[in-house]
Amino acid sequence: MSTRIDLAAVTKTFGKGSSKATAVDHVSAVIEPGELFFLLGPSGCGKTTLLRMIAGFIEPTSGKIAFNNKEVTNTPPNKRNTGMVFQSYALWPHMTVEQNVAFGLNVRKTPAAAKNRAVKEALEAVQMLEYAKRKPNQLSGGQQQRVALARALVIRPDVLLLDEPLSNLDAKLRTDLRSEIRKICKSAGLTTVYVTHDQKEALSMADRIAIMKKGVIQQVGTPQDLYRHPASQFVAGFLGETNFVEAKVLGKDSSDRLSLETPAGKFLASLRDGGSSFSAGQRVTCSIRPESVKLVEPGSPDSLPGKRLESVYLGEIAQHQIRLGEQTMGQVLSVSELNPTAEHLSRSTTQVGMRVDPADVVVLPHGK
Repeated sequence: MSTRIDLAAVTKTFGKGSSKATAVDHVSAVIEPGELFFLLGPSGCGKTTLLRMIAGFIEPTSGKIAFNNKEVTNTPPNKRNTGMVFQSYALWPHMTVEQNVAFGLNVRKTPAAAKNRAVKEALEAVQMLEYAKRKPNQLSGGQQQRVALARALVIRPDVLLLDEPLSNLDAKLRTDLRSEIRKICKSAGLTTVYVTHDQKEALSMADRIAIMKKGVIQQVGTPQDLYRHPASQFVAGFLGETNFVEAKVLGKDSSDRLSLETPAGKFLASLRDGGSSFSAGQRVTCSIRPESVKLVEPGSPDSLPGKRLESVYLGEIAQHQIRLGEQTMGQVLSVSELNPTAEHLSRSTTQVGMRVDPADVVVLPHGK
């Protein structure tokens, strides 16, 4: 049976008096059984501290942690049956691959036959069985990380914890291992908590993501929900590239879409709540992803005018910098065009029209 994790107002402070600092601030969350749950945020946001509290390496200042409704807040790490994969691999250099993987089973005094079978299964799961007799220094970085993963899996943990396990690998290897780690975790039905600051890693692997800032969870949701419906400017800006455009709410149209006035003209936004949280005259900030802006002929219906300042051609995509509106000092938007046309890359073409689907305009409270 997979494990459910409950975090209730978990807090961790370090230091005393004027040097007191809060690393994790009243974090509450439910991590469902078998879920691949990511803690994502910038360096120093508290994600690793929270992971280590779940593991039992750090004791919370306050709050509760429970596995399957059994409180483990003060339970030592060796009594929680968690597997941990560190950023630095932490392999014993004098041991072979199979000896490293068997280490946790030796501590548990697992009988030899069961131990050998478990080690073989774990190495097969990470495709490292043929390297069982090698030492860590005879392996590549990616292979060493696979061994570290096998060592965590071999004890059949209730919870698997990963602390930026791919950050020391090159870009291609990170990409290759993402799908493998997800496949292993899902096939084993493991409840997995994964810490990273890499947005692409989180988007491509997670069932759900908790985005953290200064020890506080800002928003929790699926990768698609967080990307398309961020709750704040921080979430929108941290999870991928976006453009922020200041606007004023004019009201609603006949289709219950929010009508917005910007320095470059008017456009519409379709909101999941019908715009009930916004009122006419209110100042707001709109988040518009670069790939959501479509380039059209200047003067086309429902389009905004713009002037193309610069374009970078990357083959399948072009990245444009376009000044919004007619003003010389107007805001500059980043626009990504898939399968770019020669016309939009021509140095003689500077005036363009821009169209944004109302469903791709995310309206946020001004300054939040």
